[in-house]
Amino acid sequence: MKVMVVGGGGREHTIIKKLKENKTIETIYALPGNGGIAKDAVCVNIGAKDLDGAVNFAKENQIDFAVVAPDDPLVLGMVDRLEEIGVPCFGPNKNAAIIEGSKVFSKNLMKKYNIPTAQYEVFTEMDEALKYLETAPIPTVIKADGLALGKGVVIATTRDEAFDAVKSMMQDKVFGESGSQIVIEEFLTGPEVSVLAFTDGKTLVPMVSSMDHKRALDNDQGLNTGGMGTIAPNPYYTSDIAEVCMKEIFIPTIEAMKNEGRTFKGCLYFGLMLTEKGPKVIEYNCRFGDPETQVVLPLLKTDLFEIFKAVANETLADINVEFSDGSACCVVMASEGYPKAYESGFEIKVAPEFKGQLFVAGAKDVDGKMLTAGGRVLGVTETADTLEDAIKKAYQEVKNVSFDNAFYRKDIGQRALKAKEA
Repeated sequence: MKVMVVGGGGREHTIIKKLKENKTIETIYALPGNGGIAKDAVCVNIGAKDLDGAVNFAKENQIDFAVVAPDDPLVLGMVDRLEEIGVPCFGPNKNAAIIEGSKVFSKNLMKKYNIPTAQYEVFTEMDEALKYLETAPIPTVIKADGLALGKGVVIATTRDEAFDAVKSMMQDKVFGESGSQIVIEEFLTGPEVSVLAFTDGKTLVPMVSSMDHKRALDNDQGLNTGGMGTIAPNPYYTSDIAEVCMKEIFIPTIEAMKNEGRTFKGCLYFGLMLTEKGPKVIEYNCRFGDPETQVVLPLLKTDLFEIFKAVANETLADINVEFSDGSACCVVMASEGYPKAYESGFEIKVAPEFKGQLFVAGAKDVDGKMLTAGGRVLGVTETADTLEDAIKKAYQEVKNVSFDNAFYRKDIGQRALKAKEA
């Protein structure tokens, strides 16, 4: 079997390492991959958004199966294009990927099917949005409708911040056409939980829950990032809450998509807020989260490729998807200055004593050396029977990896440990 994985970050590296456990796969190609992925797959210089390039490559190399991992190619319709030439895929087609591609669509879907979420209003005219904000409760949340590299959300704590956010999205077009429509929604409070789920459109199997750490600095200070680390499972996500989510959110969502003629097949990501009034959806993603994947997949016991094929064939109900009872912790090592300006090109050194799992997000291979090439550079993951041990082991392994201007949070998982004690 020849498998093609589209994408080039830590999430894709995690997926590739897990796919390598299946002995029927002879070759894994990564489009475009990165300097770390190159140790586990054949990297091909075709960008994740190059639909024509991916289709031609799949044809020429007789690819047997494709995994489209990032949001952009999914929303652009890469799965549709590959399936047209007979390549089975893991990932939703274009008309289902809209669940992430348009926040207006996803909010309206939840309203129509009574799926719990924050109250909201949609605006296509800036003046109307500004007028609404004059009396709206503060804090408030302002979201650009389309994809914006995960940056199209502003939590405004003052009215002036809210006005500025609307103007920057709708007038200054900081997110391009993604900001031509915006959603202004109620600010919710409570613990956040990420739950990824496999679904073939009929059956839905939630994965282990996780907790992301978005802020750049310790104690949840600093700027928002793509994620500075994760732990799994999330202690706030109890079995009782999981039951409520399954009944009120997960199943209703896949049923709603089916009813809309947008059957969703792939990985559906639920970003949840556990409010005093019960769990509510903050956002949907149409793919694996990053860096949630780096703690969820290491706990998966079932063969990932078998699950991917079952999702593509709509036979997920026939597979017993199992996760270990242990815990996992991923510490992201980033370049100093991230998420703003940072320098790259420094050699990444991994000591011989390193025993953890290393997932490479931003690196290039130059003459056999791995050099930094991104804001988030690496994810160091460890698993253990307890969360405390997983955290301890991950931080021990971080000491065995080094590059100039590296920085990382020292408190990944501490909030979760406090929750477990409570």
